[in-house]
Amino acid sequence: MRQKRILDTSEEIKRIDKSSMLSFCIEASKHYGEAAKIAEIASISIHFEPQTIIVAGMGGSAIGGELLKDWAWDKIAVPIEVYREYSLPAYVDKNTLVFVVSYSGETEESLSVFLDAIKRKCMIFCLGSGGKLLEFAEKLDAPYLRIPSGMPPRAALPYLFLPMISIIGRIGLVSDVNPEISEALKVLKQVSSENSPDKPLRDNFSKMLATNISGSVPVVCGFEIYRAVARRFKQQFNENSKIPAKCEFFPELNHNEIVGWEEAGELSKIFSAIFIRDKDEREEIHHRIEATQKLIHAKSLRVFEVWSRGSGRLAKMLSAICIGDFASVYLAILRGVDPTPVKTIALLKEKMRQTGIKEKIIRELQVLAAR
Repeated sequence: MRQKRILDTSEEIKRIDKSSMLSFCIEASKHYGEAAKIAEIASISIHFEPQTIIVAGMGGSAIGGELLKDWAWDKIAVPIEVYREYSLPAYVDKNTLVFVVSYSGETEESLSVFLDAIKRKCMIFCLGSGGKLLEFAEKLDAPYLRIPSGMPPRAALPYLFLPMISIIGRIGLVSDVNPEISEALKVLKQVSSENSPDKPLRDNFSKMLATNISGSVPVVCGFEIYRAVARRFKQQFNENSKIPAKCEFFPELNHNEIVGWEEAGELSKIFSAIFIRDKDEREEIHHRIEATQKLIHAKSLRVFEVWSRGSGRLAKMLSAICIGDFASVYLAILRGVDPTPVKTIALLKEKMRQTGIKEKIIRELQVLAAR
């Protein structure tokens, strides 16, 4: 009962959600709309079709690349890969388009990849709100898009994802994406309204999901275009709710993960399972999900479903993400935890700063910029 009172009491929500992470969920449609407008005016100096596309970033700055990969997997013939490393793979060259994504513009891994991409004479496009990344992009004549600052990177997903769709459209890799974006904005507005704080728990799916998985480690299961969506759920539970979480993917999880529940015993009570669903999911995937649910439900796991909305791929992906974002913040509120601060990440960044690695990367960029 106390949990229900917290989620239905605006004063309690504001007291715990001090930096108003919920506002980014409520205004999701607005932010995606603004991201689409910003992308339209981006300056692009890519004059021929790349043979490969790399999205380089970390954490909240990388998930947009995973979403792009899932969204485009059968739309373009150019392979897309996401790298969360300090350097690029051996096959990357002047025929590779490298999106270097860092919301702050200060992420040392992204700066290192930017340096590597410059040395290899790649086609480069940078996404960020400022920092050293955009400073050196300007000095080295690499095209970039400056996006709004002042948000937690995970809340800036609209600006770190949608511009990449727009850009690959503008260079001719996909056909007109505007109808799909328009539908996604309408669906997001509806989903945000249905899950907003002023909707009581009994009528609010995200509040109910958060309440039902409270006290467990959620395992989020996706498939095909929902692989990155499941990863986003996991990351939001980590950063907003401050809990451990996992993500798994069909059909692969049926060849390993499913066996882990055979003799889990009391351990199974620690976990809950969330399945991302689609009314148009392929028959083979539908049967796998249904069979898997029955098997793990028999092992006493709590099982829940999140159904995507809309008809277009983008609307489906973003609607599920919106539900997960809301649920992760509501779960933080249930736990009495402010969802915005990420103290452990800040501490780790400070320890890494002391190693001098980032300064070394910046010195190399300064040398290149001075030539």
